[in-house]
Amino acid sequence: SHEKLCRAIAKESDSVVVSVGYRLAPEHKYPAAYEDCLSATLHFLQNLELYGVDPARVTVCGDSAGGNLAAAVSQTLAGRSDLPKLRAQILIYPGLQALDFNLPSYHQNRGVPLLFRERAAFYVLQYLNGNATNLEEVLEGSHIPIDVKLNYQKWVSPD
Repeated sequence: SHEKLCRAIAKESDSVVVSVGYRLAPEHKYPAAYEDCLSATLHFLQNLELYGVDPARVTVCGDSAGGNLAAAVSQTLAGRSDLPKLRAQILIYPGLQALDFNLPSYHQNRGVPLLFRERAAFYVLQYLNGNATNLEEVLEGSHIPIDVKLNYQKWVSPD
């Protein structure tokens, strides 16, 4: 689905682009997609010579759920001293938090195609466990214990 975009990025940036075909939810629940992306990235980083790639030029990128996966892979690899450091991560409208679907951005963009608040919550539930029966609770915010909300309030709040 992203081959044309990947080719354009490769051409315009004079880069090698590796597009990972990872397992999708709801058939494959978390952490299948993450494991696929991490495995592909590890293989690539461990075999850069084989691909003729400069270790100092490796970037991970993703959009939507792929942005979430790129961020997770970057965080996992950040402390590794046995691999080349990633040059950057590019996250295009990434799905990065499922603690609060009532933040201003969800309300401001609730009518924007592809970013509908309800759809975002539905996809998160599909990704995590393949079951969206508690969608209303997630939209209300009652899926997160109050102590967890308070713990993450510094980073995830309308303020």
